[in-house]
Amino acid sequence: MKMKTTLSLVAAAVALFSYGAFAQEKSRAEVKEETKAANKAGMPAGEQAATKTPKPQSTKARSDVKAETKDANKAGMPAGEQSAKTAKPQSTKARSDVKAETKDATKAGIPAGEQTQKK
Repeated sequence: MKMKTTLSLVAAAVALFSYGAFAQEKSRAEVKEETKAANKAGMPAGEQAATKTPKPQSTKARSDVKAETKDANKAGMPAGEQSAKTAKPQSTKARSDVKAETKDATKAGIPAGEQTQKK
C-alpha cells in the first residue's frame, strides 16, 4: 500500500515539474526577434496582434455642425441633445390645499407621502 502511494506521489511530482519545461512555445531568442520587429514597425510593446480602430468620421461639414449647434443653443437645448426640453410636471393644487391635506392625513395616522391621490 505504501509502495503504491509513494509511486503515485513520485509520478505526480514528475508530471508537475516536467510540465514547465514543455509549456513554452517559443524560445527566448524568438520572442526577442518578434519584439525587435514590432519595435521597428512602431507597435507598442505587447500589442503586436492588436489593430488600431479608426475614429468614426463625420459625414457633415464642420460649418453645418456649427450651424446646427447654434440653432440648438438658441432653442435652449443642452449641448449634444437634439430633442425638445421636457417640462417638469406642475401641480394643479394650491400650496395651502396640499398642506391642509397633509395635515388631515397626519391626524388620520397615514404616513407622509402615502396618501391616496384623488383624480
